[in-house]
Amino acid sequence: MESEQLYHRGYCRNSYNSIASASSDEELLDGAGAVMDFHTTEDDNLLDGDAASPGSNYVMSNGGGAPSSTTHLLDFLEEPIPGVGTYDDFHTIDWVREKCKDRERHRKINSKKKESAWEFTKSLYDAWSGWLVVTLTGLASGALAGLIDIAADWLNDLKEGVCLSAMWFNHEQCCWTSNETTFAERDKCPQWKSWAELILGQAEGPGSYIMNYFMYIYWALSFAFLAVCLVKVFAPYACGSGIPEIKTILSGFIIRGYLGKWTLLIKTITLVLAVASGLSLGKEGPLVHVACCCGNIFSYLFPKYSKNEAKKREVLSAASAAGVSVAFGAPIGGVLFSLEEVSYYFPLKTLWRSFFAALVAAFVLRSINPFGNSRLVLFYVEYHTPWYLFELIPFILLGVFGGLWGAFFIRANIAWCRRRKSTRFGKYPVLEVIFVAAITAVVAFPNPYTRQNTSELIKELFTDCGPLESSQLCQYRSQMNGSKAFTDNPNRPAGPGVYAAMWQLCLALIFKIIMTIFTFGLKVMPHRCADAPFAPHVFSPTPTPLPCFCRPQVPSGLFIPSMAIGAIAGRIVGIAVEQLAYYHHDWFLFREWCEVGADCITPGLYAMVGAAACLGGVTRMTVSLVVIVFELTGGLEYIVPLMAAVMTSKWVGDAFGREGIYEAHIRLNGYPFLDAKEEFTHVTLAREVMRPRRSDPPLAVLTQDDLTVEELQSTINETSYNGFPVIVSKESQRLVGFALRRDINIAIENARRKQEGIMLNSRVYFTQHAPTLPADSPRPLKLRSILDMSPFTVTDHTPMEIVVDIFRKMGLRQCLVTHNGNVLGIITKKNILEHLEELKQHKEPLIDDI
Repeated sequence: MESEQLYHRGYCRNSYNSIASASSDEELLDGAGAVMDFHTTEDDNLLDGDAASPGSNYVMSNGGGAPSSTTHLLDFLEEPIPGVGTYDDFHTIDWVREKCKDRERHRKINSKKKESAWEFTKSLYDAWSGWLVVTLTGLASGALAGLIDIAADWLNDLKEGVCLSAMWFNHEQCCWTSNETTFAERDKCPQWKSWAELILGQAEGPGSYIMNYFMYIYWALSFAFLAVCLVKVFAPYACGSGIPEIKTILSGFIIRGYLGKWTLLIKTITLVLAVASGLSLGKEGPLVHVACCCGNIFSYLFPKYSKNEAKKREVLSAASAAGVSVAFGAPIGGVLFSLEEVSYYFPLKTLWRSFFAALVAAFVLRSINPFGNSRLVLFYVEYHTPWYLFELIPFILLGVFGGLWGAFFIRANIAWCRRRKSTRFGKYPVLEVIFVAAITAVVAFPNPYTRQNTSELIKELFTDCGPLESSQLCQYRSQMNGSKAFTDNPNRPAGPGVYAAMWQLCLALIFKIIMTIFTFGLKVMPHRCADAPFAPHVFSPTPTPLPCFCRPQVPSGLFIPSMAIGAIAGRIVGIAVEQLAYYHHDWFLFREWCEVGADCITPGLYAMVGAAACLGGVTRMTVSLVVIVFELTGGLEYIVPLMAAVMTSKWVGDAFGREGIYEAHIRLNGYPFLDAKEEFTHVTLAREVMRPRRSDPPLAVLTQDDLTVEELQSTINETSYNGFPVIVSKESQRLVGFALRRDINIAIENARRKQEGIMLNSRVYFTQHAPTLPADSPRPLKLRSILDMSPFTVTDHTPMEIVVDIFRKMGLRQCLVTHNGNVLGIITKKNILEHLEELKQHKEPLIDDI
């Protein structure tokens, strides 16, 4: 029997028939390629669970749909059964099966390309389809990002006033052609009117301030209300940043509609509204979701990707790189972000295509030039002053602050998300968004640093002071006459404007910290519930239940708010160090580098380092973050300070917990994601984790040749498992293969539809040859074609460290546990994740006791 099993393993690998995908164009699956699955609806159900889920099979070739001329049976070599090999919603793909399917498709194309010119053309189209789909994705991502940037700037300025000469101009564009602007008040021109000037006819005074205050709050609430209503009615999946879900999808999980056309449309519109409302959120994270929607939609134009979920995830990895490329103007950083942060399966060809997609997206955005500065981002800056060795001390301190902020934010945000389920606002998402938007607008308006757009704030904090800067942060005193707003020497005593700006920045820092915690929580509920709302697919006849963990709210990104917090803290530290260097230039730290009147400290550089440190503390990104910030500034000289701050923030953050914010939200939502960065150091065996346990009901199995259709259907109906091991007989528990619940149901229905004589007492067999039956027996049903004859197996004494490593590297959803060839139980991804969680919770009290 063991030699027969080995034969079947090789046989299955070489004889995998392509499986037709049943995914509809509307239900645009989100996919991306990695492995790892665990969800309440899926893997657990193989032996403990709820839904159907394909196994980690090598083959699973599909049975034929038409009866054979000799046996009239569903035969292994006939046409595939429609629907076999596809996946249900909230299930994980079978990476091994998808790869086998792609290899079979590739061999078929290569074998036919020499037959005719048409077949050769089809082979060329297949070879170039990958480059075509990433090109289209890059073009669409760049165009949408430019549109979002332009619209968000216009709506943001609409809260303060309107351009009379052209209503579609924002404040800056309105004053470009004006000849009546002054150097000190370059943002004021007759063409731009505040709401107080339009309504009351006066620009100054308490009445005009109150009117502007009121209109600011009115527009903020209007934008927030419209955004949350659009999300709730049309596309509930447009809420949040999308990066935790993208990571889960790229690991192989399926959330139908999450990357669909309606999600793309509504997320694009509501992202503009949410940013313009003034909420403490950014558009950079959601741009990754937008780009992945584009990649998913374009992949349906190419059968190579539309019918293979693993290949589709390669496109989504490239799309995520394009999203970061247009979000930060950092094509290389986008590729590294996709590799380091979101992708689980990243072959070399995906690296090349990700690079190309990021290049195309950046080129399109640069051609649109949404900011009017010939740059890809609003806060592009260049510094002309080198950094000095002693500055590593404040840079590292900023890294410590970033790590502490990241650890605090993750814990506070997750605690708030869990708390929301017991609050009244958590049950009324529209009311909650309006309430948070109202608090934000009321508190933000009096402070100019919280009133302005967050990207503009970062730009002002990054910018170095010079003779052309009119910011309050640059109002230094001149040693020549004691009062001068601008000087060519950056190292000079701070004037009243700088001190006032410092106080305002401190208040802005507190405000941003508090509001970011609550605003980023406007998306998740920590549990799934029975009364989940229904999100009907527009072209689907049946509604799909929407888990409670994603109640309709608004798109919300975390990159820009985190960078703003770090930039504020960095600018404050930079000004403090600058003043120390000025008043105490004889200290040993400053004596060698900072002479009196010398250009020594650049506060804007500290803001940039602080922004990178805080973002690194929240996300735990390292290499990609340094490259992104480097591309923002264009200064190769400042990589060492950035590296020092980012690594320090990661070390400090990891001391309080290794999870970044996205991993924490994945865990909070219960997504089936097995993190490759997490180490497994406990000594346990497979038999301790497998199901069933001693107190559980016995393992549900199928025999290979003595079941009837009625008995098979009874077994399926009485259990909720996603799959069943197939054994030789009840007496011999030797493993034959593994059959999936979904595939069995589809095969039976297909046989009844296309074959005559299939009855409830028809014999079902999974063997190559039909068993000997009496002459008056009804026609048997052969299901060998849907049997995975080489399921992954481990022995009951296999260490769980090895099992976890196999699940990570092979992308398994389940593996069978055997003893001397006899089936004992099964381990699913959910079992592994539950086991890891139990070990964590058992370990944490031990740490607290120390």
